[in-house]
Amino acid sequence: MTTDVFVIAQAEAIRAGDRRALARAITLIESTRPDHRAKAELLMTELLPYAGNSIRVGISGVPGVGKSTFIETFGLEIIGNNHKVAVLAVDPSSPKTGGSILGDKTRMEELSKNRSAFIRPSPSSGTLGGVARRTREAMLITEAAGFDVVIVETVGVGQSETAVAELVDMFILLIVPGGGDELQGIKKGIVELADLIVVNKADGDLFAAAERAKRDYGAALHLLRAANKDWAPRVTTCSSLQKSGIGEIWQIVELFHNAVQTSGRFSKRRQKQAKAWMWDEVNETVASALRSDQNIADILPTLENQVQNGQIAPARAARKILMEFGVLKDIET
Repeated sequence: MTTDVFVIAQAEAIRAGDRRALARAITLIESTRPDHRAKAELLMTELLPYAGNSIRVGISGVPGVGKSTFIETFGLEIIGNNHKVAVLAVDPSSPKTGGSILGDKTRMEELSKNRSAFIRPSPSSGTLGGVARRTREAMLITEAAGFDVVIVETVGVGQSETAVAELVDMFILLIVPGGGDELQGIKKGIVELADLIVVNKADGDLFAAAERAKRDYGAALHLLRAANKDWAPRVTTCSSLQKSGIGEIWQIVELFHNAVQTSGRFSKRRQKQAKAWMWDEVNETVASALRSDQNIADILPTLENQVQNGQIAPARAARKILMEFGVLKDIET
């Protein structure tokens, strides 16, 4: 355990439910300053024994599917069942400032006012799959603060959406009725990752279309390989505006959680995720250190110019960079 007085005080405040301390801690872990990273790592070490006790749910879908409205309604339903919910909403990053563009607290006004909820928008910073690099740490910190359901909302259906599914326990894919796969940009691989497909906006003129989509996706799931051996993926409908079908979705989440816990695969999955997290950190840290190395900065313009002009193969240029950094030896004889 750490002996840093500041870190211990922060950890105690977070465990006591201090929301300001929680927000400050997430700001700390998102910082790239070396001194902040050192304190963040100490804080994570202090809080780790008190984390890991939540149901982690990933929610994704294309823009316009109604993710924020759904999550607000869903979050209030969860709170109504005597739980505390944290929403980590990963927003697109501003290319100018690097900050979040959408600001989910303005899109989940009712939920943000509830004392049993915590909403934190974080910039994706261009990360593929719409998951911020520090989402894992933010998730553990909110768990240590007593939030027993953590929802990770992603930017949208992207080419690396597997990052979302591998981060959480259950992956929910939201779709809208009345549009085919091509229109919604949903690929077969994304559907295969889903533990639950929810057809949102099942109300008014779209009700019949939502029922058809439910049947179509239900039939399609029988032809796909399930992502989880202990769970047969399901399809359901809901209306976030009319608040219909939301309670049933929470019941399905509970059924899923019980199924994977009973099988014993729940803890194994968490262990696998922690190992993957470690290697992700290795890759990110090495890449960050490489980019800030002065020796690399000196040779980079020349190598980039040679690659652009076809004078050297990109793979060979990459090897030269890594050799200069000291992580590879020259294999040429």
